[in-house]
Amino acid sequence: QVQLVESGGGLVQPGGSLRLSCAASGRGFSGYVMNWYRQAPGKRRELVAKISSGRSTNYADSVKGRFTISRDNDKNTVYLQMNSLKPEDTAVYYCNAIVPSAFSPVNYWGQGTQVTVSS
Repeated sequence: QVQLVESGGGLVQPGGSLRLSCAASGRGFSGYVMNWYRQAPGKRRELVAKISSGRSTNYADSVKGRFTISRDNDKNTVYLQMNSLKPEDTAVYYCNAIVPSAFSPVNYWGQGTQVTVSS
């Protein structure tokens, strides 16, 4: 069982920055694929950024050049640095871990953290 705890959300003005953190419990963190998703009111949950166990990254087109995903395997933590924030970035942000298992990968989710971009 893996528990994920997000932190770092809040209210920020347009153009500002926030850094989200997601701390994972359990062993084997370095082997997890870690993702950040977001869900705005009335919209589907969407993948924002992904980092593999080998640290390769992928981003949604809407956040490329503004957001950076990174991981610290010593701290079992994944980060999402968000710069040049826009009102349309307002959403609940969720951390997701894809954990290898004997049969098929298992998905775990955090509880979410609210990000509000508003003046």
